[in-house]
Amino acid sequence: MTKIETEAQYEWALKRVEELFPQVEEDTPKTDPKYIELELLGNLVADYSEEHFALGEPTLVDVLKLRMYEMGLSQAALAKKIGVSPSRICDFLSGKAEPTVKVGRRMVKELNILPETVLGL
Repeated sequence: MTKIETEAQYEWALKRVEELFPQVEEDTPKTDPKYIELELLGNLVADYSEEHFALGEPTLVDVLKLRMYEMGLSQAALAKKIGVSPSRICDFLSGKAEPTVKVGRRMVKELNILPETVLGL
């Protein structure tokens, strides 16, 4: 099998990976049949999952909300941190506006997010 083609195959392979996982330890030799089977099926399951269940890249809105949560920031605190008005943060979070390059740079620096996310790439 070079590729999982049906959901039934995926379910079977996923179940088998779950069975094998506790049987393969960090020190299990790479030549062990269970290690080999886990490696192969794990790759097949991962490929199928990526193709059929991919979540996609997070949007700037998603990342801003997550960072606000992680850093314990309110909209007002985020606005102060990146030097914009609270209403501008509301516009960013609702998707009504995108940050300027200057504000985007501050987001990258202050929130430790990737420039690609700010640019929507």
